Amino acid sequence: MSILFEPLQRHTLETLPGRKAPARPAAVTASLPAGQASRAAGSVQLAGIGKTYASRTGDVAALANIDLTVRPGSICGIIGRSGAGKSSLIRLINRLETPSSGRVLVNGADISGLDTEGLVGLRRRIGMIFQHFNLLSAKTVWDNVALPLSVAGVPKADIGPRVTQALDLVGLSEKHRVYPSRLSGGQKQRVGIARAIVSNPEILLCDEATSALDPETTLSILSLLKDINRRLGLTIILITHEMSVIREICDDVVVLEKGRIVENGPVWQVFGDPQADATRALLQPLTRDLPEDIAARLHATRAGPADSALIALHYTGADGTPDISAIAAALSTPVALLHAALERTQGHTHGRLLLAVSGGDPAPQTLARLSPTAKVIGYVRNDA
Repeated sequence: MSILFEPLQRHTLETLPGRKAPARPAAVTASLPAGQASRAAGSVQLAGIGKTYASRTGDVAALANIDLTVRPGSICGIIGRSGAGKSSLIRLINRLETPSSGRVLVNGADISGLDTEGLVGLRRRIGMIFQHFNLLSAKTVWDNVALPLSVAGVPKADIGPRVTQALDLVGLSEKHRVYPSRLSGGQKQRVGIARAIVSNPEILLCDEATSALDPETTLSILSLLKDINRRLGLTIILITHEMSVIREICDDVVVLEKGRIVENGPVWQVFGDPQADATRALLQPLTRDLPEDIAARLHATRAGPADSALIALHYTGADGTPDISAIAAALSTPVALLHAALERTQGHTHGRLLLAVSGGDPAPQTLARLSPTAKVIGYVRNDA
């Protein structure tokens, strides 16, 4: 599946048929030290991208027919299994890799023809944080964060306020004299984030930024990234293999499988109504199976009058919030809610309800009124 964009007479996430993008995040600019100009959020467009690597056994296609637009100021998550092409894709954006075919445009400009000076300028506008932090062990927290500014030739008088602001933003101002070996994994990643934003980038790339962290620390880092997105208004593109990360922070999600985009859209819509097998497989760890006690009681046919029909109602997020009273009224018979597995994502409710309905099987037209996907999945005994 390809997501195409307007400059090439194609579709963005906003115009893709059947997919309605969420409202653009407001770009809120934090106060910046004197001499540091605020930048608008960056945009990224990939047009007809292919990436092939040579190997002893022949060429290997890492990416093929990639068409994608990332909205300025949004948080876009790229997810896929190992080997899906995630790292190759994100490295094209700051030209750590060059495409074998197609174009990469940053703020509408094709970056393929940049000379050395232009490439340096591009990478100053694009920050990057890494899975394993990539800090210099012989330098303090302060020196690690200041390094990009020193390399860029920023006057020393300007470096201090900018490093202070970056460390304040990530909550490490009291650790400025500490060396990386004395920091926890979460603190190291906060240093990496401070280093990435100290140059006031338009775009922040996150390469598996939380995969080396424990769950609690992962949540704190994701919360920090979300806060940075709101405060600074920059565009964030992250790659991950965990749908829980996508759910927690992203506006849009891109699903890669074998180097191709198989699904793309607002997070609530992809989570609520996944279309691709790869998406459903990646969502499986977040999907609750039938509870064991209900599964043990479930049988395919009605064994007697004491049995209740077990009805499954699925909600995609596009069909509003489940109205339990309306459901009970439509069925006109005693109803028991046996299980609810609902999520609230970007203001949309999606998931599943399991209802035990006494009496005979509901008529097909009754089920259709409840939900287009409503169905009887079996029968359970009321007194079990």
